[in-house]
Amino acid sequence: MSHPSRVRRPSVLFAVCLALAVLASAPASARGLEIDDVARIVSVTDAAVSPDGAHVAYVRNVPRDPYDDDDGPAWTELHVATAKGASRPFVTGEVNVSSIDWTPDGAAITYLAKRHGDEHGAVWSIPVDGGESRKLAGFETSISTYAISPDGARIAFVATAKAPEAEEKRADKGFKAKVVEEGLRPQQLWIATLKPTGAVDTDDATAVPLEGSVSRIAWSPDGERLSVAVAPTPLIDDEYMKRKVQVVDVAGKVLARIDNTGKLGAVRWSPDGSKLALISAADLHDPNASRLMVAPATGGALKPLLPADFEGDVEQIAWKDADTIVYVVDQGTGAAVAEIGADGQGGAVLSASGGPIFNSLSLSDDGGVAALVADAPDHPEELFVLSGGRLERWTDSNPWLADIELAPQETIVWKARDDRDIEGVLIRPLGETAGVRYPLIHVVHGGPEAHYSNGWMTAYSRPGQVAAAQGYFVLHANYRGSTGRGVAFSKLDQADYAGDPSGEQAGEFWDLVDGVEHLVSEGLVDRAKVGVTGGSYGGFASAWCATA
Repeated sequence: MSHPSRVRRPSVLFAVCLALAVLASAPASARGLEIDDVARIVSVTDAAVSPDGAHVAYVRNVPRDPYDDDDGPAWTELHVATAKGASRPFVTGEVNVSSIDWTPDGAAITYLAKRHGDEHGAVWSIPVDGGESRKLAGFETSISTYAISPDGARIAFVATAKAPEAEEKRADKGFKAKVVEEGLRPQQLWIATLKPTGAVDTDDATAVPLEGSVSRIAWSPDGERLSVAVAPTPLIDDEYMKRKVQVVDVAGKVLARIDNTGKLGAVRWSPDGSKLALISAADLHDPNASRLMVAPATGGALKPLLPADFEGDVEQIAWKDADTIVYVVDQGTGAAVAEIGADGQGGAVLSASGGPIFNSLSLSDDGGVAALVADAPDHPEELFVLSGGRLERWTDSNPWLADIELAPQETIVWKARDDRDIEGVLIRPLGETAGVRYPLIHVVHGGPEAHYSNGWMTAYSRPGQVAAAQGYFVLHANYRGSTGRGVAFSKLDQADYAGDPSGEQAGEFWDLVDGVEHLVSEGLVDRAKVGVTGGSYGGFASAWCATA
């Protein structure tokens, strides 16, 4: 250390000026995330790339101000991006845009919304080169999903028929009691010819006679057929467990039946119309639709493209070409983008696990540009684009997060009492001091067919970074029965949710307990200061943890 006499002392005026200059140029002191910050987090929730790959339409989720705005859900806006940082708003303000897509010629973006006095959700479109939105189709009830034919001439959509007049009259007189799953009307498929001007309405639409309640629909590339998912009834159990994929013509004649079992995810036509790719459960007892399957469009058995013991869950799919499928897969607490041949051969990883957590996938017609929505430990969901082997983040919806100091976050593994590896995501206290024990908040996910990924972990129901900034460890356990690790792992809790009450045998409840014990044994957590929270199934687990 230099002796003070050797230090040259500047003049007082110079010292003051230097200090002011440093303060002016220094960034504001970083702070941890606070409760009010959670209410201003903007995120991207959906993305659709144009057929030529030149534009990406995306939905921006903008929360209401809890202090000034009326109570209600966040507004969902339509924006369009053409490059990193190059984005412009299309439909904004007090709107709720959903189900975005492109017209087949790429000239306009289509979406569902209630606008300009709409009583029910309708289909709208807006030109990509500028102009006002116009209504394409409205109906006597809200449209839940839609698809425009490849030639752009027709629209297929799903909606329930209007309630009988007698029922409406009774409701007008006050008979409005709602009984869960009673009086439900099935969702029906309707087809109409689009108008050059004006909008399709109820009188223009023809009901396609199908037995059951329709949900997922898609036109075949030749525009002569549709794939539809049909449940026997609109009851929630049937919707979850009994939907079957059919191929029908526009008159409702069933041309083919696909032998899918149990829960059903996305269904996609191959570009040549010869095959259907879908995400399906492995069997009736599989708690999650996560197996990548292919079947002939003429009907028949499904062919799984990944091994039965594959330790991952496929979440999104799209056809790159007639012989190749691109998919997003959850693997443990990570996510990856990969491709595989429609015959189950070949395959390559396009974006490896360990980066962002991907939540959606859209491909350009030539398969060269992929639009994805993804989050990470340091940011909520944003728009990413994968092209030419390069993954690039295109949006920054919360620039103010650059001034927030976020606590460290990591994936951890502990041994359950049957020696099985259990994973979790751990957020450490901000400014943690080695050797000090901290309180713990254990956040239990619902389902149990769900899991936590190592991405953005803070929301209105998840304390995440807010708690970490106040000196807490926050643990998110993927106990047995969670998804993301394949079918066998997700079935481990069946018929034995809580496990042996004595704790001598493993079970999902004891996986939670063992996670806490692991952190205590590592010298990180104060055993006397452990809290637990969770919603839905996580609420049951919280009750068990609080009373065991």
